[in-house]
Amino acid sequence: QLHVVESGGGLVQPGESLRLSCAVSGLPLEHYALGWFRQAPGKEREGVACISSSDGATNYADSVKDRVTVSRDGAENTMYLQMNSLKPEDTGIYYCAVRLGFVCWRGLLVNKNMDAWGQGTLVNVSS
Repeated sequence: QLHVVESGGGLVQPGESLRLSCAVSGLPLEHYALGWFRQAPGKEREGVACISSSDGATNYADSVKDRVTVSRDGAENTMYLQMNSLKPEDTGIYYCAVRLGFVCWRGLLVNKNMDAWGQGTLVNVSS
């Protein structure tokens, strides 16, 4: 059974950086994709970034691609999201999710069709 836990959220000022972590257990030996999504107050959930387990290929939403980096530690089944130059519009709950048998591609960020989700971690960018 897949189990996903996010951590690392908090209150930061505009321009600062933050690194989120996502620990996943119960992963199979087959390839899979890990993704970060976020939901701002009053808005729909949107894809931020994803990474493939097979080759580490990544994809990013256009709104963040110059400011965030997604990475993973395969040995620890952990994914990270390094966010720099944070803006107030980055505020929201950040979710980690897993899609089995898939690679990371832009469509995954758009259709958000994942197999397991974490509970989310709150990022608040405010002065």
